[in-house]
Amino acid sequence: MSNQEWVESQIKLAQNQGEFDDLPGAGKPLKLADQHDPDWWVKDFIRREDVETEALLPPAVLLRKEKQQVHEKVRGMRRESEVREYLADLNKRIRLSIRDTTGPVVPTGLVDEDVVIAQWRMERPAREPRPLPAEEHRPRKKSFWQRLFS
Repeated sequence: MSNQEWVESQIKLAQNQGEFDDLPGAGKPLKLADQHDPDWWVKDFIRREDVETEALLPPAVLLRKEKQQVHEKVRGMRRESEVREYLADLNKRIRLSIRDTTGPVVPTGLVDEDVVIAQWRMERPAREPRPLPAEEHRPRKKSFWQRLFS
């Protein structure tokens, strides 16, 4: 008896004894790939490990998406210097992407820093100027030597 014949006989014996009757998925079709998909394992890994698919996009596409969301990102920043630094870095990365000849060509223009900063200023609540501390005439603190010898 060959290995294949022995396996087939074991399967038939188990079927006759009813060992396959209450298995999960009984009566449901097997989930097979529709057609030959060479990337089935990647898609399965992404789904199984819950990988963020945005991380798989080319850098040029990511920059374009970041440029579209620049107002939301800037809205959470507290200082104008922080906003300017972020916009300068974004424009630098866009310039590098424009010079890069690899990957897909995704037209992405530079961010107009003045427009974004003007909108950022308008959205910020007007801060009331802090009251100047009342100048009180406090006696000058004596130095260590003055206290020692007085």
